[in-house]
Amino acid sequence: MTQFRNPVLPGSHPDPSVCRAGPDYYLVTSTFEYFPGLPIYHSRDLVHWRPAGHVLDRPSQLPLQGVSASGGLYAPTIRHHDGVFYVVCTLVGGTRESGNFVVTATDPEGPWSEPHWLPEAPGFDPSLFFDDDGRAWWTATREVRDGRTEVYLREFDVRSLSLVGEEHVLFRGAMHDAVWAEAPHLYKVDGRYVLLCAEGGTDFEHSVVVAFADEVTGPYRGSKLNPVLTHRHLGRSYPVAATGHADLVCTQHGQWYAVLLATRPYGGYYYNLGRETFLVPVSWENGGPVFSPGTGRLESSYPVPDLLVHPWSEPLQTDDFDAPELDAAWMFLRTPEEEFWSLTERPGHLRLRVRPESITELVTPSVVVRRQQHQNFHASCVLEFEPAGPTEAAGMVLLQNNDNHFRLLLGAGREVTLVRRAGGREEVLGKTQVAEGTVRLGFEAVGQDHQALVASGSGEWQLLGESFDGRVLSTPVAGGFTGVHIGLYATGDGAPSDTWADFDSFTYRALGEAPR
Repeated sequence: MTQFRNPVLPGSHPDPSVCRAGPDYYLVTSTFEYFPGLPIYHSRDLVHWRPAGHVLDRPSQLPLQGVSASGGLYAPTIRHHDGVFYVVCTLVGGTRESGNFVVTATDPEGPWSEPHWLPEAPGFDPSLFFDDDGRAWWTATREVRDGRTEVYLREFDVRSLSLVGEEHVLFRGAMHDAVWAEAPHLYKVDGRYVLLCAEGGTDFEHSVVVAFADEVTGPYRGSKLNPVLTHRHLGRSYPVAATGHADLVCTQHGQWYAVLLATRPYGGYYYNLGRETFLVPVSWENGGPVFSPGTGRLESSYPVPDLLVHPWSEPLQTDDFDAPELDAAWMFLRTPEEEFWSLTERPGHLRLRVRPESITELVTPSVVVRRQQHQNFHASCVLEFEPAGPTEAAGMVLLQNNDNHFRLLLGAGREVTLVRRAGGREEVLGKTQVAEGTVRLGFEAVGQDHQALVASGSGEWQLLGESFDGRVLSTPVAGGFTGVHIGLYATGDGAPSDTWADFDSFTYRALGEAPR
């Protein structure tokens, strides 16, 4: 029997939510401080997913200026009802708007509406549920004190896109003194209301719990089988950890699956890829969900769903920047207020303007990034750049956040420098001179063993400095909620400039890993 491999969306794809519209499945994940926000993925078999745009792809929709690292967009939910798609989400730490909002579209590939902000909706991790009688309900989580939370419910008016009626508190967690009962999703299965939540925080103690009620407003009673999925009892050396934040979907053939997040630690309890999206089969016994029947663990592979297998074209390993727009894999740090990139000023190249903003600040620097998606990888670029001032530099970054990253940059005097920034403190790991003309820069990693590569023109790759440890890029060291992003970057480091950096190509490929 054909198997699929987990994760189905590798790299930083946390907090997945899924819905079905006929034979088509659509999935969204959190994006925090990155723009455009909330990628939409499309599938017909729940295993193969193609990028289908972003929910928030216009600056007017997403005011991320000034948000902190791992601030921004948290835990979206996507639902489809009566020909309309809804996404609800929370913007955390916004310096303009903040809080919960809803956007709608008749085509999930867009355009999506401007956000409708919901000041009457406190908390975070919102979700929508459409009942059989046509009424819609909003659930979300709010903190009461010290990580203790409660899940509440109010009716949602689809015409005014607002909350109406009385509030009902549904759930405060399954465990005694539970923390972070969150990510609530409501379903109706065989006439009974099912409330699925995450619990225990989003790291090692993460779990999935469930409660049931005969009426949508409650009372809800926790299952005797809680938690219905967790890996915290398997130890930190187990290859998959932090399982939780699940959302259920029923196929057109009546089979149930869950998408959920988990991590894949390596080199110890370190997970540079962040929280990834996994798929797990679900059955129902005595009215309750059974995750991964037979094992109770999130497995690395399962039989493919009983759906027509529908793979999409594999993404190209090399982006030659020949397209009129940036590929969907690329993102910016926060919302750009000016266009500092061009694919047309020099066709076949990505041109980045050298601007004063630095990647060490909570700003929008001249950087485009994409997710690291493999533990073993090669990433490299071909760069043409002539610095006009002593602080100007351009090249590549391995980015966890503003205080934890590696920079491999060509600067004044044709000097390439490798810098490690850890906890806000910087150390130069290597320097070398390169000849005039094109330079190639690259990073490679095998597990947590990383190295920086440099080449002049078409010459052979040379190792810059010694191999270095990548654990500083992992969430357990750097904090936050995101995985590593690999970027192309140009900066004047505080000084204005009229210079630009031209990137002829970017290559990303896995090294020595089995296909999914």
